[in-house]
Amino acid sequence: MMNEHTIQKPVNIRYMAVTAMLSAVAFILMFFEFSVPFMPAFVKLDLSELPALIGAFSMGPLCGVLVCLVKNLLHVLITTTGGVGELSNFVLGAAFVLPAGFIYKRKKSRKTAIIGSLTGAVLMALISVVSNYFVMYPFYTAFLPMDEIIAMYQAIFPGVNGLLECLIVFNMPFTFLKGMISVVITFLIYKHISPVLKGKQR
Repeated sequence: MMNEHTIQKPVNIRYMAVTAMLSAVAFILMFFEFSVPFMPAFVKLDLSELPALIGAFSMGPLCGVLVCLVKNLLHVLITTTGGVGELSNFVLGAAFVLPAGFIYKRKKSRKTAIIGSLTGAVLMALISVVSNYFVMYPFYTAFLPMDEIIAMYQAIFPGVNGLLECLIVFNMPFTFLKGMISVVITFLIYKHISPVLKGKQR
């Protein structure tokens, strides 16, 4: 006789397996970072939020947050920032995938996926200013004076003055763009991989 625990067990196993797999992919993607011409060289672009967004859509918002958490816990083992960079990365990633997954879960449609993704990308961009201003850049000043950091931004656009202005003009749109790249890729591949992640036959 089957009970509730018997029914739930395969679902839980698949949930854990998909979360672990997506976390591993996200961790690997953290190594494939590169500079972009409109940002200072120390600011890197990677697509490690992509698996987290896919997890948030396919398995629910908590899965996306767990992917962000696990990839950063793994990265702490090789960190060069004493965990500060990983904490910031987790906060931004969670701010991105949590609203995206939550809005999509309430009513699963292409429209809600777009609304959720845009909401998450905007929220991540806004929080990046706060995170960088109060956490990341004060940490960077242990290795590089703030004047030199700001000078690197001014070399690209001389009109910026002060850290906050640099973050608003450069980092905020950069973070939004980073999120939207993951959104575009997710929309291109999600339909093809969703049945596999959910264990459904196509």
